[in-house]
Amino acid sequence: MSALLNEVFLVQRNALMGAVFRIVRDRQTAEDLAQDAYLRARKAFEAGRIEHIEAFLHQTARNLAIDYLRRRKTRGELGAARPTETELSNIPADIPSLETELIERERLRTFQNAMTQLPDRVQTVLRFSRIEGWSNAQIAEHLGVSERTVFNDLKLALAHCRDSLARLESR
Repeated sequence: MSALLNEVFLVQRNALMGAVFRIVRDRQTAEDLAQDAYLRARKAFEAGRIEHIEAFLHQTARNLAIDYLRRRKTRGELGAARPTETELSNIPADIPSLETELIERERLRTFQNAMTQLPDRVQTVLRFSRIEGWSNAQIAEHLGVSERTVFNDLKLALAHCRDSLARLESR
């Protein structure tokens, strides 16, 4: 029985690819979708659910082509040309340049040095506020000081670190 399906597919293959090509406008995709239609038809044929093999093949191929276009449109690829090898090689890397990395390392060292110059409580306030994301009220309660003290410590820490980084930038 599957010999009948194979024979019908071979006779209809070019017509299937032509119909699919008119929808997807890509020869390779049309070939792939025609082959997928055959595989689906084979499964349905083996389950005994096909009465008209040619119509089933054509309808399945058409449905696959429409689904393919929907997926492409959903992904935003519809009408977008594939980039050339040259265009791909001109895309910048997601990693910083060596120069940028060295500059950022120097900024980090300057920031760390500025932090070590601050009193312990001020360092703690800055860490809790900016790194841990605590509110001034939470920090005040944790350290046993007033919110005003936390505010002043934070202001001192930020100004000191900002000034240290500004001196680095002005060199």
